[in-house]
Amino acid sequence: MPIKNRLAEMHEEITGWRRDIHQHPEILYDTHRTSALVAEKLKEFGCDEVVTGIGRTGVVGVIRGKTDKQGRVIGLRADMDALPMQEQTGLDYASKTDGAMHACGHDGHTAMVLGAAKYLSETRNFDGTAIVIFQPAEEGGNGAEAMCKDGLMDRFGIQEVYAMHNVPGVPTGQFAIRSGPLLAAADEFDIRLEGRGGHAAKPHETIDTTVMLSQLIVALQTIVSRNADPTLQAVLSVTSVETSSKAFNVIPQSAEVKGTVRTHSNEMRDLIEQRLTEVSQGIAETFGGTVKVTYTRGVPVTINAEEQTGYAAEAAISVGGSCGEAPMVMGGEDFSFMLEERPGAFIVLGNGDTAGLHHPEYNFNDEIIPLGCSWFAEMVERRMPAA
Repeated sequence: MPIKNRLAEMHEEITGWRRDIHQHPEILYDTHRTSALVAEKLKEFGCDEVVTGIGRTGVVGVIRGKTDKQGRVIGLRADMDALPMQEQTGLDYASKTDGAMHACGHDGHTAMVLGAAKYLSETRNFDGTAIVIFQPAEEGGNGAEAMCKDGLMDRFGIQEVYAMHNVPGVPTGQFAIRSGPLLAAADEFDIRLEGRGGHAAKPHETIDTTVMLSQLIVALQTIVSRNADPTLQAVLSVTSVETSSKAFNVIPQSAEVKGTVRTHSNEMRDLIEQRLTEVSQGIAETFGGTVKVTYTRGVPVTINAEEQTGYAAEAAISVGGSCGEAPMVMGGEDFSFMLEERPGAFIVLGNGDTAGLHHPEYNFNDEIIPLGCSWFAEMVERRMPAA
């Protein structure tokens, strides 16, 4: 079965929703306008239940199939938030909000799940319950975790959960997925070194934090190159360095190093956190200083369940004709919190030859809307076929 005819008919309407959301980007949990628009549309479609305020500004719609039986319950997730950056597309529907932009395509994801919700509400050609999930704060706010902590999975009886993301540089409309780890855990570290400041002409009277700093940056790179199993992927990047003095003739009292760690397994995640702390403490002690290490775990690894990955690939082949194997990447995705609670899968869909995600000239490709909507709808109809 190719793209669903009804969704093809709705293409222009759904594109209009998407561009309206694009013009009014909202950041993190402040998705009040978008959440209200989503809730209004779901009620207009005739969803059996519309619930707001889950995960602060998240919205959930319940669509029951043809039978009265409970049956299977499938969740379809979209992210609603934008990024704190200035748009430079020059589009006639460009962002009207200074310093905010839909530079990751969440406007498209939201519109596609809305389109699927309208179709499913009209047709009800399934036995079971479809739960459409619209979450805030994917971009660094862990909105998926907030919704889960609010009881999303248990409250609505969700048994499986699925999501999609567009990918620039991949041919328009091409699906890809992989079983197991797909996106990385994304952690942050902040290392603060303390020494004894003083005159740069009298280094022997100081404990030089700049020397500790330089040794530490080099040593941290050996964690991945010498402690990590080379067959397992990991990235440790120092991204910020600052000292307590900007003067050319002062040895600073303190220095601070920040960065990120990306891993595809909990084993590697634990190892890097442990070694980062040990290496930092060792260097500080060697030079007579002290150190405080703050390691903050962000989103976990995005792990697709094998069985559900198969279902997602079958649906992609049904509506798009093919489904490739997605590469493992080091970016993070908070849908991983939902996948920790329920089996499911995260699929990607080619956005074509566009600017990259998080780029000021990025724009979601409206050509893929019918494909994305059809995939979400097909997941429901395929996993919960009508008798």
